[in-house]
Amino acid sequence: MSDAAPDEPVVVDARGLRCPLPVIRLAARARELPPGTLVTVLATDPAARHDVPAWARMRGHAMAGEEHAVPDDGTPERWALTVRLSPAPR
Repeated sequence: MSDAAPDEPVVVDARGLRCPLPVIRLAARARELPPGTLVTVLATDPAARHDVPAWARMRGHAMAGEEHAVPDDGTPERWALTVRLSPAPR
């Protein structure tokens, strides 16, 4: 059974974690999910903007989106980076 509908992403909340932890959490979660699943990493570490796409490329997955938010309420800026898992080895 899948954790989410086919087009509803599984969320990996890595806010507050520094490199390389967002990618480590993403990789661990990806191993549990079937190909085609969308996985969104929520991150506050700016390095995730580069690390998540690099991980996806190296593993044969596809980036499906990136959103960036700079809140005006004093909370840290954040990114939502979405990957579509492929059947490639993970």
